[in-house]
Amino acid sequence: MTVDEIVRRVRERSARLSSGLPVDPPPLANDLYLSGLAAAPSQSWRPAAVLVPLVKRAPGVTVLLTQRTDDMPSHAGQIAFPGGRHQAGDADAVATALRETEEEVGLARQFVEVVGAIDHYRTGTGYEITPIIGMVTPGFTLHADPREVADVFEVPLEHFLDEVNHKIGKRMHNGQERRYYEMPYGERYIWGATAGMLKNLHFILTRNG
Repeated sequence: MTVDEIVRRVRERSARLSSGLPVDPPPLANDLYLSGLAAAPSQSWRPAAVLVPLVKRAPGVTVLLTQRTDDMPSHAGQIAFPGGRHQAGDADAVATALRETEEEVGLARQFVEVVGAIDHYRTGTGYEITPIIGMVTPGFTLHADPREVADVFEVPLEHFLDEVNHKIGKRMHNGQERRYYEMPYGERYIWGATAGMLKNLHFILTRNG
């Protein structure tokens, strides 16, 4: 898929969402959807944002991801997009995503072209995440914060656009079966909220129309 096509499709989706126009629902709205469990009341969600960095590499677009350190208070050791909680000084979700990305991995915002926000995603830990899609120009230098980030790596976008790589895992949690998407890449185990947001991005980029 070309960069121009990615940008066009994301901008169209973002524009419809921001204007309140009707859209087809994405595959996943929250961590509990596949499990058939009820989500918490809307007023209890804490706002957060992540950057979905799509790097314009010569062989093809890649997705930049992080692996969290094993001693993080939540989602320890998991693979995630750079991002975090909204703070009082953040003007909007874009500001949150760019600030957190600079803090976590050192990706300077001048290398990021913000394309738009896509569908919110709610996590089992109580966050309502706004994914911000950004096209990243190569030439950047990363400086990962060792307190939060154990590793930073890239995966070809085509891996996530191929539904062969979309698998559903399950495990027991608090006596209930939880089901979730997983999209392993080699030794990298990508699952949960990150895989859910990638599933929604796949829907936006590959659906007809």
